[in-house]
Amino acid sequence: MMVESYLYEKENGVVKCRTCMHYCRLKEGQWGICRVRKNEGGRLVVHNYGLVSAINLDPIEKKPFHNFMPGSKALSFGSVSCNFRCDHCQNHEISFADLDYPYLRELSPEDVLEMVRISSADGVSWTYNEPAISHEFYLDASKLVKKHGYYVTYVTNGYMSHEAIEQFDVLDAANVDVKAFSEEFYRKICRARLDRVLECVEHLNRKGVFVEITYLVIPGKNDSEEELRSFAEWVAGVDKRIPVHFSRFHPDFKMLEVPPTPVRTLERACEIARNAGIEYVYIGNVWGHKYESTYCPNCGELLIEREGFYVRRINLDGSKCPACGYRQNIILQSSSERGSSQ
Repeated sequence: MMVESYLYEKENGVVKCRTCMHYCRLKEGQWGICRVRKNEGGRLVVHNYGLVSAINLDPIEKKPFHNFMPGSKALSFGSVSCNFRCDHCQNHEISFADLDYPYLRELSPEDVLEMVRISSADGVSWTYNEPAISHEFYLDASKLVKKHGYYVTYVTNGYMSHEAIEQFDVLDAANVDVKAFSEEFYRKICRARLDRVLECVEHLNRKGVFVEITYLVIPGKNDSEEELRSFAEWVAGVDKRIPVHFSRFHPDFKMLEVPPTPVRTLERACEIARNAGIEYVYIGNVWGHKYESTYCPNCGELLIEREGFYVRRINLDGSKCPACGYRQNIILQSSSERGSSQ
């Protein structure tokens, strides 16, 4: 199914897409960087509406979200293509695929709602490939599922435009990949710009979307103490209560020669982040590590005990630490109303 883009401008036969921060200007017949939008007769036509490549019921911790709805289940959807070209992409089978990908299926927003109901999910997560390039369908489906009491989350590279963020007013939470803290890395590895990702995070936070950040630590690429410290200081300057996940890299796609991240490097990244004042710091892709769990930033009490993607115990007094009373930046699922917080 094809639809007209919800966010673009026309100018003398040229269209300017305003869905992501590439802001592509397209002449007749040209495709956007995302490879799903095309200027057809002076209209920006979206070719991926309703097209889905993957559907899974996941623990919300797998996204990862650790402070938003811990212990809940998200029905997760992905499509194809991306507006980045990361050399280390860990979902490259779909992120580098085109619209002729053989395993695509077409859904309606009503199909999404029915699947959420049948799966007994607590919400939806738009993930796997970059969700912002499916803005129109994900917005329509999200409005419907939100109306029925389910939460809505994004796992994103952080290139949503300001206009897209404003229009997507049913978004509850976003985990943003900050892939490095240098423009050189973004230019060479991702074919994008760091400053625009930082703008997106700051806008989401101002908008009241619950933000968590993932930083995939890649040996020799983005793991210097100086870069990690600059990243941590920036996060703390935006909001020290934003949870940060330092995730372990594994060799993939065009970075097969790069070794997995040493666990000690991840632990050092956590130390740097805590020294910068960040309250919730996690280690990802290291099963069974202490820093999979959530601790009170005020007294150190174990608040949410995890093993991998699974929550073993939640130890909270409403939204407060039971030991010291410190109010946590954690949103829990209410026992009386799906998708609300305590």
